[in-house]
Amino acid sequence: MNPLVETDWLAAHLGDPGIRVIECTVYLHPADVPGGFRVESGRAKWLEGHIPGAGFADLQDDLSDRNTTLRFMMPPADQFAEAMSRYGVGDGVRVILYDRAVNMWATRIWWMLRAFGFDDAAVLNGGFKKWAREGRPVARDDGGAPRRSFTPRPRPGLIADKAGVLAALYNTRACVLNALTDEQHRGAGGTAYGRPGRIAGSANVPARDLVDPETHAYLPLGVLRAKFAAAGALDAERVVTYCGGGIAASSDAFALVLLGYRNVTLYDASLSEWAADPSLPMETG
Repeated sequence: MNPLVETDWLAAHLGDPGIRVIECTVYLHPADVPGGFRVESGRAKWLEGHIPGAGFADLQDDLSDRNTTLRFMMPPADQFAEAMSRYGVGDGVRVILYDRAVNMWATRIWWMLRAFGFDDAAVLNGGFKKWAREGRPVARDDGGAPRRSFTPRPRPGLIADKAGVLAALYNTRACVLNALTDEQHRGAGGTAYGRPGRIAGSANVPARDLVDPETHAYLPLGVLRAKFAAAGALDAERVVTYCGGGIAASSDAFALVLLGYRNVTLYDASLSEWAADPSLPMETG
Protein backbone atom coordinates (compact mmCIF):
# COMPACT_ATOMS: atom_id res chain seq x y z
CA MET A 1 0.00 0.00 0.00
CA ASN A 2 1.28 3.47 -0.85
CA PRO A 3 2.03 5.24 2.45
CA LEU A 4 1.18 8.63 0.91
CA VAL A 5 -2.25 9.57 -0.45
CA GLU A 6 -3.31 12.69 -2.32
CA THR A 7 -6.15 15.04 -1.45
CA ASP A 8 -8.12 14.19 -4.57
CA TRP A 9 -8.01 10.49 -3.66
CA LEU A 10 -9.26 11.17 -0.15
CA ALA A 11 -12.02 13.47 -1.41
CA ALA A 12 -13.26 10.62 -3.61
CA HIS A 13 -13.16 8.08 -0.75
CA LEU A 14 -14.40 10.07 2.24
CA GLY A 15 -17.64 8.11 2.42
CA ASP A 16 -16.05 4.67 2.24
CA PRO A 17 -16.89 2.65 5.37
CA GLY A 18 -13.43 1.09 5.39
CA ILE A 19 -11.64 4.46 5.59
CA ARG A 20 -10.86 6.11 8.93
CA VAL A 21 -9.45 9.64 8.79
CA ILE A 22 -7.61 10.94 11.86
CA GLU A 23 -6.12 14.35 12.59
CA CYS A 24 -2.85 14.30 14.54
CA THR A 25 -2.01 17.99 15.09
CA VAL A 26 0.13 19.19 17.99
CA TYR A 27 1.47 22.72 18.46
CA LEU A 28 4.86 23.52 19.97
CA HIS A 29 5.24 27.02 21.42
CA PRO A 30 8.63 28.47 22.42
CA ALA A 31 9.11 28.35 26.17
CA ASP A 32 11.94 28.69 28.66
CA VAL A 33 11.71 25.09 29.80
CA PRO A 34 13.87 22.00 29.22
CA GLY A 35 13.43 21.11 25.57
CA GLY A 36 12.42 24.67 24.80
CA PHE A 37 8.74 24.07 24.01
CA ARG A 38 5.30 24.25 25.53
CA VAL A 39 3.03 21.59 24.08
CA GLU A 40 -0.54 22.40 23.01
CA SER A 41 -2.98 19.82 21.74
CA GLY A 42 -4.48 20.51 18.33
CA ARG A 43 -7.93 19.44 19.55
CA ALA A 44 -9.26 23.01 19.75
CA LYS A 45 -8.42 23.66 16.10
CA TRP A 46 -9.91 20.29 15.15
CA LEU A 47 -13.15 21.30 16.90
CA GLU A 48 -13.27 24.52 14.86
CA GLY A 49 -13.31 22.52 11.64
CA HIS A 50 -11.68 19.44 10.17
CA ILE A 51 -11.82 17.08 7.23
CA PRO A 52 -15.36 15.62 7.32
CA GLY A 53 -15.59 12.56 9.52
CA ALA A 54 -12.04 12.89 10.85
CA GLY A 55 -11.38 11.85 14.42
CA PHE A 56 -8.65 13.36 16.57
CA ALA A 57 -5.61 11.52 17.93
CA ASP A 58 -4.18 13.07 21.09
CA LEU A 59 -0.49 12.29 20.84
CA GLN A 60 0.53 13.96 24.08
CA ASP A 61 -2.15 12.45 26.35
CA ASP A 62 -3.25 9.20 24.72
CA LEU A 63 -0.27 8.05 22.70
CA SER A 64 2.80 8.95 24.78
CA ASP A 65 4.33 7.01 27.64
CA ARG A 66 2.87 8.35 30.90
CA ASN A 67 5.71 6.95 33.00
CA THR A 68 8.59 9.08 31.75
CA THR A 69 9.49 12.76 31.92
CA LEU A 70 10.54 12.70 28.26
CA ARG A 71 7.91 13.95 25.81
CA PHE A 72 6.25 11.87 23.11
CA MET A 73 7.92 8.59 24.02
CA MET A 74 6.42 5.39 22.62
CA PRO A 75 3.73 4.14 25.01
CA PRO A 76 3.26 0.57 26.24
CA ALA A 77 1.48 -1.66 23.74
CA ASP A 78 -1.69 -1.93 25.83
CA GLN A 79 -2.02 1.86 26.16
CA PHE A 80 -1.54 2.35 22.43
CA ALA A 81 -3.99 -0.44 21.58
CA GLU A 82 -6.67 0.97 23.88
CA ALA A 83 -6.42 4.42 22.31
CA MET A 84 -6.42 3.11 18.74
CA SER A 85 -9.41 0.86 19.46
CA ARG A 86 -11.26 3.90 20.82
CA TYR A 87 -10.30 5.87 17.70
CA GLY A 88 -11.90 3.20 15.52
CA VAL A 89 -8.64 1.70 14.25
CA GLY A 90 -8.28 -2.04 13.78
CA ASP A 91 -7.89 -4.79 11.22
CA GLY A 92 -9.87 -4.19 8.04
CA VAL A 93 -9.68 -0.38 8.26
CA ARG A 94 -7.46 1.83 6.16
CA VAL A 95 -6.29 4.81 8.22
CA ILE A 96 -5.51 8.20 6.67
CA LEU A 97 -3.52 10.54 8.93
CA TYR A 98 -3.06 14.28 8.56
CA ASP A 99 -1.97 17.36 10.50
CA ARG A 100 -1.86 21.14 10.13
CA ALA A 101 1.93 21.47 10.17
CA VAL A 102 4.47 19.92 7.78
CA ASN A 103 3.20 16.33 8.06
CA MET A 104 5.54 15.39 10.92
CA TRP A 105 2.77 14.77 13.47
CA ALA A 106 0.97 12.54 10.99
CA THR A 107 4.19 10.71 10.16
CA ARG A 108 4.90 10.25 13.86
CA ILE A 109 1.63 8.39 14.38
CA TRP A 110 2.13 6.56 11.06
CA TRP A 111 5.50 5.35 12.33
CA MET A 112 4.00 4.35 15.69
CA LEU A 113 1.29 2.32 13.96
CA ARG A 114 3.95 0.62 11.86
CA ALA A 115 6.05 -0.08 14.96
CA PHE A 116 3.03 -1.78 16.51
CA GLY A 117 2.53 -3.93 13.42
CA PHE A 118 -0.23 -2.01 11.63
CA ASP A 119 0.59 -1.39 7.96
CA ASP A 120 -2.74 -0.22 6.56
CA ALA A 121 -2.12 3.48 7.23
CA ALA A 122 -1.16 6.39 5.00
CA VAL A 123 -0.32 10.08 5.37
CA LEU A 124 -2.37 12.72 3.54
CA ASN A 125 0.08 14.64 1.36
CA GLY A 126 0.06 18.28 2.46
CA GLY A 127 -2.39 17.58 5.26
CA PHE A 128 -5.03 20.12 6.24
CA LYS A 129 -3.17 23.03 4.66
CA LYS A 130 -3.29 21.59 1.16
CA TRP A 131 -6.86 20.35 1.70
CA ALA A 132 -8.06 23.83 2.74
CA ARG A 133 -6.08 25.63 0.00
CA GLU A 134 -7.94 23.53 -2.55
CA GLY A 135 -11.30 24.63 -1.15
CA ARG A 136 -12.32 21.15 -0.05
CA PRO A 137 -15.07 20.63 2.53
CA VAL A 138 -14.50 21.25 6.23
CA ALA A 139 -16.88 20.00 8.91
CA ARG A 140 -17.52 20.32 12.65
CA ASP A 141 -18.90 16.82 13.19
CA ASP A 142 -17.82 14.79 16.21
CA GLY A 143 -15.54 12.53 14.17
CA GLY A 144 -17.00 9.50 15.86
CA ALA A 145 -16.42 5.96 14.63
CA PRO A 146 -17.36 2.52 15.94
CA ARG A 147 -14.91 1.12 18.44
CA ARG A 148 -12.69 -1.57 16.95
CA SER A 149 -10.17 -4.01 18.32
CA PHE A 150 -6.55 -3.02 17.70
CA THR A 151 -4.09 -5.87 18.12
CA PRO A 152 -0.51 -4.71 18.70
CA ARG A 153 2.23 -6.72 17.02
CA PRO A 154 5.37 -4.86 18.12
CA ARG A 155 8.35 -4.48 15.80
CA PRO A 156 11.09 -3.32 18.16
CA GLY A 157 13.56 -2.91 15.31
CA LEU A 158 11.77 0.26 14.17
CA ILE A 159 12.57 2.13 17.39
CA ALA A 160 16.13 2.78 18.57
CA ASP A 161 17.49 3.62 22.01
CA LYS A 162 20.76 5.40 22.81
CA ALA A 163 22.70 2.14 22.83
CA GLY A 164 21.49 1.46 19.29
CA VAL A 165 22.53 4.94 18.20
CA LEU A 166 25.98 4.52 19.71
CA ALA A 167 26.36 1.23 17.87
CA ALA A 168 25.35 2.93 14.60
CA LEU A 169 27.89 5.72 15.12
CA TYR A 170 30.69 3.15 15.21
CA ASN A 171 29.33 1.20 12.25
CA THR A 172 30.74 2.46 8.95
CA ARG A 173 27.76 0.94 7.12
CA ALA A 174 25.21 2.95 9.14
CA CYS A 175 24.06 6.56 8.86
CA VAL A 176 22.75 8.59 11.80
CA LEU A 177 20.55 11.35 10.42
CA ASN A 178 19.42 14.56 12.13
CA ALA A 179 16.00 15.91 11.03
CA LEU A 180 16.34 19.28 12.82
CA THR A 181 17.17 22.50 10.99
CA ASP A 182 20.63 23.23 9.63
CA GLU A 183 20.97 25.96 12.26
CA GLN A 184 20.24 23.52 15.07
CA HIS A 185 22.47 20.89 13.50
CA ARG A 186 25.40 23.32 13.55
CA GLY A 187 24.56 24.48 17.09
CA ALA A 188 24.22 28.04 15.82
CA GLY A 189 20.68 28.76 17.04
CA GLY A 190 17.16 27.50 17.43
CA THR A 191 16.02 25.27 20.24
CA ALA A 192 18.76 23.38 22.07
CA TYR A 193 17.97 20.30 24.12
CA GLY A 194 20.42 20.84 26.96
CA ARG A 195 23.54 21.03 24.78
CA PRO A 196 23.61 22.73 21.38
CA GLY A 197 24.53 20.93 18.20
CA ARG A 198 24.17 17.38 16.96
CA ILE A 199 25.02 13.81 17.78
CA ALA A 200 28.70 13.59 16.88
CA GLY A 201 29.19 12.17 13.41
CA SER A 202 25.58 12.55 12.28
CA ALA A 203 24.43 13.96 8.95
CA ASN A 204 21.53 16.38 8.38
CA VAL A 205 18.37 16.31 6.26
CA PRO A 206 15.94 18.81 7.86
CA ALA A 207 12.36 17.55 7.91
CA ARG A 208 11.06 21.01 7.00
CA ASP A 209 13.08 20.92 3.80
CA LEU A 210 11.23 17.82 2.59
CA VAL A 211 8.01 19.71 1.83
CA ASP A 212 6.78 22.58 -0.32
CA PRO A 213 6.49 25.54 2.07
CA GLU A 214 3.27 26.72 0.41
CA THR A 215 1.31 23.47 0.29
CA HIS A 216 3.20 21.27 2.80
CA ALA A 217 3.14 18.50 0.18
CA TYR A 218 6.26 16.38 -0.06
CA LEU A 219 8.72 17.40 -2.74
CA PRO A 220 9.04 15.17 -5.82
CA LEU A 221 10.74 11.84 -5.17
CA GLY A 222 13.73 12.80 -7.29
CA VAL A 223 14.36 15.87 -5.15
CA LEU A 224 13.97 13.87 -1.93
CA ARG A 225 16.32 11.21 -3.25
CA ALA A 226 18.98 13.82 -3.96
CA LYS A 227 18.73 15.25 -0.44
CA PHE A 228 19.17 11.89 1.26
CA ALA A 229 21.87 10.80 -1.18
CA ALA A 230 23.87 13.96 -0.41
CA ALA A 231 23.74 13.07 3.29
CA GLY A 232 25.02 9.56 2.62
CA ALA A 233 21.80 7.89 3.74
CA LEU A 234 21.02 5.99 0.56
CA ASP A 235 24.43 4.30 0.52
CA ALA A 236 24.09 3.10 4.12
CA GLU A 237 22.89 -0.35 5.07
CA ARG A 238 21.01 1.12 8.02
CA VAL A 239 19.74 4.62 8.85
CA VAL A 240 18.84 5.93 12.31
CA THR A 241 16.84 9.17 12.30
CA TYR A 242 16.63 11.56 15.23
CA CYS A 243 15.60 15.11 16.13
CA GLY A 244 14.64 16.74 19.43
CA GLY A 245 11.94 14.30 20.52
CA GLY A 246 11.28 11.79 17.75
CA ILE A 247 8.77 13.87 15.78
CA ALA A 248 10.63 15.54 12.89
CA ALA A 249 12.71 12.36 12.70
CA SER A 250 9.57 10.46 11.74
CA SER A 251 9.20 12.60 8.61
CA ASP A 252 12.74 11.75 7.52
CA ALA A 253 12.03 8.07 8.21
CA PHE A 254 8.75 8.26 6.32
CA ALA A 255 10.41 9.91 3.30
CA LEU A 256 13.05 7.18 3.24
CA VAL A 257 10.29 4.58 3.12
CA LEU A 258 8.70 6.51 0.24
CA LEU A 259 12.03 6.19 -1.57
CA GLY A 260 12.01 2.43 -1.07
CA TYR A 261 14.54 2.36 1.77
CA ARG A 262 13.48 -0.21 4.36
CA ASN A 263 16.24 -0.54 6.97
CA VAL A 264 15.47 2.63 8.91
CA THR A 265 14.82 3.08 12.60
CA LEU A 266 13.81 6.10 14.70
CA TYR A 267 15.59 7.21 17.88
CA ASP A 268 12.55 7.78 20.05
CA ALA A 269 14.06 9.95 22.81
CA SER A 270 16.42 11.75 20.41
CA LEU A 271 18.26 14.84 21.75
CA SER A 272 15.87 15.15 24.69
CA GLU A 273 17.74 12.17 26.12
CA TRP A 274 21.08 12.35 24.32
CA ALA A 275 21.92 16.00 25.04
CA ALA A 276 21.06 15.59 28.72
CA ASP A 277 23.70 12.87 29.13
CA PRO A 278 27.21 14.44 29.17
CA SER A 279 28.81 11.06 28.51
CA LEU A 280 27.28 10.93 25.03
CA PRO A 281 29.19 12.65 22.20
CA MET A 282 27.93 15.87 20.61
CA GLU A 283 29.53 18.40 18.30
CA THR A 284 28.85 21.80 16.73
CA GLY A 285 30.05 23.63 13.67
